[in-house]
Amino acid sequence: MRFSLHPTCPDLHRLGPTRADALLRAEAAAVAAENAAEHDRFRTLNNEEEAQQDGRGMTRRTFVAGAAATTALATTQFVSARASFAATPGGTLVHVFLYGGLDGLSLIAPADEDDLLARVRPDLVLPDNDSIALDRNFKLTGAFKPLEQHLKAGRLGFVPAVSDPRLSRSHFQAADACNLGGLPNETGGRGFLDSLVDALGPGTAFRSVGIGSTLPRSLVGTNGAISLNSVGSLNLNGDGRFRDATAAAIKGLFTGINHPVEESVQSGLAALATAQKLAAQGYEPAEGVKYEGVGNAFRQLAHLIKGGANVRVATIGMGGYDTHENQGSRDGGYLHRRLGELASALAAFFDDLGDKAADVTVMVSSEFGRRVAQNGSGTDHGHGGVVTVLSGKKLAGSLLGDWQGLDKLDSGDVPEFNNMFHVYGSVAQGRFGLTDAEVEKIFPRQKYTPVKLFA
Repeated sequence: MRFSLHPTCPDLHRLGPTRADALLRAEAAAVAAENAAEHDRFRTLNNEEEAQQDGRGMTRRTFVAGAAATTALATTQFVSARASFAATPGGTLVHVFLYGGLDGLSLIAPADEDDLLARVRPDLVLPDNDSIALDRNFKLTGAFKPLEQHLKAGRLGFVPAVSDPRLSRSHFQAADACNLGGLPNETGGRGFLDSLVDALGPGTAFRSVGIGSTLPRSLVGTNGAISLNSVGSLNLNGDGRFRDATAAAIKGLFTGINHPVEESVQSGLAALATAQKLAAQGYEPAEGVKYEGVGNAFRQLAHLIKGGANVRVATIGMGGYDTHENQGSRDGGYLHRRLGELASALAAFFDDLGDKAADVTVMVSSEFGRRVAQNGSGTDHGHGGVVTVLSGKKLAGSLLGDWQGLDKLDSGDVPEFNNMFHVYGSVAQGRFGLTDAEVEKIFPRQKYTPVKLFA
């Protein structure tokens, strides 16, 4: 027999530190008692509209509505998830987005264009004595020396002159389009990584994760990506002493109700349980690995991957690349230090993953490149940028894609020789073995042309 408690009942304080917590547990107890009494009956009913109980008009649908009203505060902490809990193979793709517009010519540059670059950007030319040789007579900034072993092993490569005609020189518009995989009216506002998750099939609650305080646009959509600053930060709001009781109450409320909300809540609880388990175990990186700066985000991701959370796609953001002044691409300069921090973080991440790095691919991109000529001590917003690929899977070379030189600039900018979304799609295709048709679904209204990135 179902019972009820009035919000002013004097016994409520025994059930939780707040009235909301107490009401949640009271409702859970009531539902548990009723479900026990009606268990056999509910099992025989196939249609939720036929689940009426004599004299009370109680249906599964009305139960869901009532329970949702009671537990609104608690359930808003869970993301929607349509996936099953069975993990699928195929590894992990990590998208690192550099906010601000990276000056690609301060990362990699054609050595045979040094005379031109010395004329138009005399303070920003990559010095030969602090650069690393790449294929096709390109050179790489010395700031990436922490990744030199991966370069020699064929796991690090760069795609120059990457852009798309729809990208403007507005940070907001370009970053939005880059993360959506096209314009908002083409994508419906859905992130390209969320569309990618559709192609990857079912997985765990951690199959798409954004490391940070907010979910990036690339993960916005229908697959319920999780956003977290750290593994231990994924938790239920409220008094921690009552966390387990609250989780148990929510599970009781949303079990066996034959409603889509049940899957969402169970997925959220599964993610919570996994995060709590990993946090309780603690995390020590592999011997000799030290994370600093943006590396702390990679540390959290390594914790999830090595802990068996079955992450399929993940994002990490890094700001500070809008270098209008004091750019200093050489050793000791601002941008050189920024790139050095990124390279050290990537190196630590792969060293920490060990054998698991074989199943991980990292793609680093930015909203646009910058102009070829310097302006004062910095550079202004431009067009063609650089996509960096670090992968446990062998690449086709250290310089990837098309390059036709700087003799014909695009209004003073590096031209687009490689379409951004073809590069994005080729990275995903190489990591997960997608078909061309599957890639085209990720980037709507675009005819996909693969770029050879992997050996």
